Amino acid sequence: MVQTLDSLKIEYFENINNTDFKDPKEQEKLQKEIDKLRQQGLAKEHPVVIDGKEYYTEDKIVSTNPGKKDEVIGYASKADKELAEKALIKATETFESWKKVAPRDRAEYLFRTAELMQERRHEFSALLILEAGKNYEEADAEVSEAIDFMNFYARSMIQLEDDTHYLKRVPGEKNHLKYIPLGVGFIVPPWNFPLAITTGLTVSAVVTGNTVLLKPASYTPLIAYKFFELINEAGLPKGVINFITGDSKEFGDFITGHRLTRFISFTGSKDVGLRINEIAGRTAEGQIWIKRVNAEMGGKDGIVIDETADLDKAAQSIITSGFTFQGQKCSAGSRVIVVEEVYDELLDKVIEIAKKLSVGNGEENHDVGPVIHEKAYNEILDYIEIGKQEAALKLGGDTPSEEGYYINPTIFGDVDPNSRIMQEEIFGPVIAFAKAKDWEEGIEIYNNTDYGLTGGFFSSKQDRLDAAVERMHCGNLYLNRDITGALVGVHPFGGFNLSGTDSKAGSYEYLKLFSQGKTYTQADE
Repeated sequence: MVQTLDSLKIEYFENINNTDFKDPKEQEKLQKEIDKLRQQGLAKEHPVVIDGKEYYTEDKIVSTNPGKKDEVIGYASKADKELAEKALIKATETFESWKKVAPRDRAEYLFRTAELMQERRHEFSALLILEAGKNYEEADAEVSEAIDFMNFYARSMIQLEDDTHYLKRVPGEKNHLKYIPLGVGFIVPPWNFPLAITTGLTVSAVVTGNTVLLKPASYTPLIAYKFFELINEAGLPKGVINFITGDSKEFGDFITGHRLTRFISFTGSKDVGLRINEIAGRTAEGQIWIKRVNAEMGGKDGIVIDETADLDKAAQSIITSGFTFQGQKCSAGSRVIVVEEVYDELLDKVIEIAKKLSVGNGEENHDVGPVIHEKAYNEILDYIEIGKQEAALKLGGDTPSEEGYYINPTIFGDVDPNSRIMQEEIFGPVIAFAKAKDWEEGIEIYNNTDYGLTGGFFSSKQDRLDAAVERMHCGNLYLNRDITGALVGVHPFGGFNLSGTDSKAGSYEYLKLFSQGKTYTQADE
């Protein structure tokens, strides 16, 4: 069916459906894709790709399975500063032709890639399970999000090109506002959503007419490469996306500060994000623009529960928000702030549910899988030791297996709001419970953080829910529901304070971050 311009408007966008793994046939299909990856042979080498040309280097990233830490998934060539600059120069050259491609034609590449990914969604899920340690549902949901990003941003670009209706008309003039691309971007996605965020950061820049250097996270380079292969299979011209795996310490600061770099899109830690912002703020010799930084830098997210809340619903939401994907989400609910009247009852409910969570390999679809890498594993265990000194360990705190980087779901109670485990991002399966004398103090405790990404408030009283909307300082607030699982086009995502630049990924306005408005006026003859 031919899609008309009207049918492609974003108001007609629909999120793709996730796979129903209650169907044994779907489980079997995914398991076959996992088996196929091994049968075809893991441990393959993947190149740096610049302007369509492949570069294999002696120095390589070794990607391993966090659930089976002795299993090598593959190797990725490491770019050095010289290759990175070559990619930047080629991207600058390609920009001159790519920016002239019609927005509708640029959007078509995204539509086609989304279609291909939907056809092969279990292939992508299989690699997410092996390389990132996700279970079936988490991997599949990430594939859906990547598809949604492509379809939504493609529609948004078509609408952005045509969206000038709000300009005031005056006699004797024809006035227009169009959005034109910026230039070359440096795309730096994280390892925790190596497909969805990689896809979203990259295609939003590309569909608006920019060219990019894509540097995937070193823990998960292969899933990013699989996306890169797919969009090229869809016909994207060479040089629009240049794939440069490697160590940020080798060339990250260099590219960020280079005079040819026009913008940086980053998702990751607060410290790295602040460094990027600092370097990008300097004007290099020969630089003729102010660089833009689109940064999402994590959170220390909390859920406030008052004495009128549905405690069973709140308990399940705390588990889902805190322990899905092992708490390795910037939106994860790692702080729980409970009115003292129901504190003990709710804590007991959460502990009982957490005890039933299975811990193990994502291939076997356990509730809680491995954390991403040995470094993260050790850092989380260090925080658990800190927690034992600061609060009461109520559950977990130990490791169930040496096969991979597994940590049992951990819950601390009676935590001081100013303690380290309530203030510092742990990025693991660790939840801290604190008491509040009432719901208003609960909000005060929630706001006592340098971050402001996601938050939750549970109450049966509408006036309190309304007050939470006004008082809780975060970019994404959820009332009486989980605080993770933002949907593209439904929950525009981005946070306040040191959680980032509040870029609102998954929104129509997001594309304007990669564009600049040009007004032109012509006198009527």
